[in-house]
Amino acid sequence: MIKSFLVLFFKKELLGFRADCFALVLGALAALALPPFFVVPLLLVAVPGLLALIGQARTWLGAARRGFAFGMGLHLVGLYWITNAILVRAAEFWWAVPLAVPLLAAWLSLFIAVPCALARLAGPGWRRLLVLAGFWVAGDIARQFALTGFPWNPLGSVWEFPGWLGTVFMQPAAWVGVHGLTGATILVAGTPALRARGRAAAAALVLLWFTIGISRLHLPPIPEAPLDAVIVQGNISEEAHAANLGSYAFARASFDTHLALTRQGVARVPPGRAFFVLWPETASPFALASDSGARQAIAAASGDAAATLAGTIRTEHSPGHDLYHNSLVAVLPDGSAGGIYDKHHLVPYGEYFPSYLPIRLGEQGFSPGPSTETLHLPGLPPIGPGICYEAIFPADVVRESDRPLLMVNITNDAWFGNSSGPRQHMEADRMRAVEEGLPLIRAANTGISAIIDANGRVLAALPLNQSGVLTGAVPPALPPTPASKMGLAAPLLLALGSAAVGLGAGRKRVLPRPPG
Repeated sequence: MIKSFLVLFFKKELLGFRADCFALVLGALAALALPPFFVVPLLLVAVPGLLALIGQARTWLGAARRGFAFGMGLHLVGLYWITNAILVRAAEFWWAVPLAVPLLAAWLSLFIAVPCALARLAGPGWRRLLVLAGFWVAGDIARQFALTGFPWNPLGSVWEFPGWLGTVFMQPAAWVGVHGLTGATILVAGTPALRARGRAAAAALVLLWFTIGISRLHLPPIPEAPLDAVIVQGNISEEAHAANLGSYAFARASFDTHLALTRQGVARVPPGRAFFVLWPETASPFALASDSGARQAIAAASGDAAATLAGTIRTEHSPGHDLYHNSLVAVLPDGSAGGIYDKHHLVPYGEYFPSYLPIRLGEQGFSPGPSTETLHLPGLPPIGPGICYEAIFPADVVRESDRPLLMVNITNDAWFGNSSGPRQHMEADRMRAVEEGLPLIRAANTGISAIIDANGRVLAALPLNQSGVLTGAVPPALPPTPASKMGLAAPLLLALGSAAVGLGAGRKRVLPRPPG
């Protein structure tokens, strides 16, 4: 059945370079199933095609090479938008344009090459599919930690497509996380390579998946006092920042833009309603942790807000040198700093320079904060803050030992223009809301700012490249999810179990021949 897949297209087996090229094309097709394209049926071609190529490989090393080529196609298409960040300062970093995305794609492709090599060791059909799905998930979990981690674009995110059906198929992430959805996605997408019983099992999996999703949409929320959010989207381009480095006039104008939008949003809040204000990542050009004048200006613009949570740069003085943090500061009504969160997952080369690589692109980067935190502010529920791409790390977005009732994520996706990047980032926030069972309020400099409920539904949003302010009610939290309690343990155990069954099934036990 698997070999016939390629024969259907080419009338013969593919070998060598031609097989690698075909794997590259299949990976590129699979990328179109990811946000924001969501052409999910393409996986019914890409995954069986990959299985066929693995089966035709003469050795495990050949299967690994084909898996690597598949990964290159997947990540080159899925991460093309990273080049936009380099083009913001193209005069300085033009030489990195042909290197950045291919090198990152090559690194991430290793986490697909290894599962494909291991799948070659299993028998054909459903056995190989189980091994591929299991080790693929294990590889995705591994790349969440390797070299500080970059778990972007897991295949489980293909179910975040807009509408009711997409919302339903996202819900099992509350039990197994996005990694569990990735494993299920590969199993279902591989059904064209299976016989009738395998397809029936896949259909049963889809039915169970759907049933679990429907049931979760009817969970009762945790009762909370009404609360509104005022989300500011300044829409200050990175090109403008780059052209005005060191300009106080530009910094003041940017700050005043956010103050004016804050006043507009506060005026929309119904009288007597509790609310807070949220500014994007590094929205304040002034260091809010130490600049009392800037905090007083924010407090005045925020009116009766319980607090304004604003992105800023924070300097920590230490003997010999200063440390710089990408931070969120909570400005209280009296102008004081009621809480500070320092980003702990930093972007390699975007915010710091990895010690394991010799290349440096500047003098000094940011220093990471200690870990996830929960902010306890007067008049507000406990808040779990996150900054920018921290949203892509499943099971590491809130402090479970001090569980919040609300998550916020502030980001500046202006670096990536009107591309897939900001949209994929937005979808990661939706998945974290489902996994944790918590609403998430998102403020993005150039968009997409949004109010997301605990089922991952977008209740209100501001589109890309638009200056404005978004106001609305904060949705209630749901009870703690199994995924929030078990973290990565559940998808990892399921993945290893799947791989073990696939490797062990069908192997005949050889008994010693009796003497004589």
